[in-house]
Amino acid sequence: MAHELLTPAEMTAADAAAARAGVPGAMLMQAAGRAVARAAQRFDPCRTLVLCGPGNNGGDGYVAARLLAQQGWPVCVAALRPPRTGSDAHAAAMRWHGPIVPFNPAEATRAELVIDAVFGAGLSALIPDDVADTLAAARRVLAVDVPSGLDGATGQPRGRVRPADMTVTFFRLKPGHLLLPGRTLCGDVTLADIGLPASVLQAIAPKAWHNRPALWRIPLPGTLDHKYTRGHVTVLGGASMTGAARLSASAARRGGAGMVSIAATGRGDVYRTGEPGLIVSDALLPELLQDQRRTVWVCGPGLGQDAARAALPPLLAAGRRVVADADTLGAYAGQPDALAGCAVLTPHEGEFAKLFGPVGPDRIAAARAAARRVGAVVLLKGADTVVAAPDGRVAVNCDAPPWLATAGAGDVLAGLVAALLAQGMDDWHAAAAAAWLHGRAAMLAGRGMIAEDLLAQIADAVAQAAAR
Repeated sequence: MAHELLTPAEMTAADAAAARAGVPGAMLMQAAGRAVARAAQRFDPCRTLVLCGPGNNGGDGYVAARLLAQQGWPVCVAALRPPRTGSDAHAAAMRWHGPIVPFNPAEATRAELVIDAVFGAGLSALIPDDVADTLAAARRVLAVDVPSGLDGATGQPRGRVRPADMTVTFFRLKPGHLLLPGRTLCGDVTLADIGLPASVLQAIAPKAWHNRPALWRIPLPGTLDHKYTRGHVTVLGGASMTGAARLSASAARRGGAGMVSIAATGRGDVYRTGEPGLIVSDALLPELLQDQRRTVWVCGPGLGQDAARAALPPLLAAGRRVVADADTLGAYAGQPDALAGCAVLTPHEGEFAKLFGPVGPDRIAAARAAARRVGAVVLLKGADTVVAAPDGRVAVNCDAPPWLATAGAGDVLAGLVAALLAQGMDDWHAAAAAAWLHGRAAMLAGRGMIAEDLLAQIADAVAQAAAR
């Protein structure tokens, strides 16, 4: 599957570019309707009501209705409003010669399957009550593009959105198919190829992607590599919650960093009780910074806010690549500009709000604005993690299971980001790859996992990413 994500406006631009390239809109509509009819085959033939809006989404519905009727399905159409005369949707409507019924909840109740072809992803107003009431009465819904009322750019509902059992969309997914609550409202999503040439993307230049291994390449050691060429990650260790730094360090080791050490000034004996392969140093920070091989630092997990405030400025002044997490983010609440110069910030939604203000309904816009402000990659954690770069690139990660929400999981993620940075990945790709590996490791660990269980699954997650 293609991994670019297109906003509704970008999809409109793609259609226009296809038309300029000689691909008629009527041909695309025919292919889209065929894809909807094909998706309906997942259900047994049954009494079907196709709800058609006045735009191209409705045109797709008219085509699907005609094709299903030709296959012997009992199909009725209910039109919210007629399409504009002369449009492709009007031409599709003129080819429907089957029954037309009123657009109301009673008709939806009588149907065993309702195809929602009322509004597409670009709806800019609240869904009208009569449409919402009619869809709410349906037993099963197959949505065309998105469930009517869902904002395809943000995944937010515009009014009452009836969740679909299945959604068919075309050419490329939209952010709203992946962002919550859109992802849950769409049901099973099918992406159909309807003949739009991939070349139209050149004019659009999309800046959002579905975060999958096709987006980045996992660094794998070469024949001549040794521990120093694979990078040195240093994790700052705090006096309390020492497990957080241990988790980060262990994740960095398993994520492929050649050397990993914990800087535990005055607390080395506590950390030396951990894994035998973990290096622990009692040296002061200025002394550690003299070692130019220590290029990547994890600053925050279990460190304490006072210690984070003391450590971050010299790290940035020394030009180190810093993964700022946990206590570092809390230490600079309301002062995000102090984090400028970090490589990657990894806030959850609460930490983000204290730094930049509430996320709001548009997670992508919020993460982009934050990344642009501080000049760092912002990995906004959650069930729909957003990884934003200062130049506007965004990756949406939605493959992590809900049981990943457990204490310590964020410490593991910070260590994974650091490991990939140490091996030479750029900030944005490293953060995106780490988010995917993190979720995949959780899937492999299974329900009931704790943060420590992620560590044993990182190697298999890396292997799966490398094989894709």
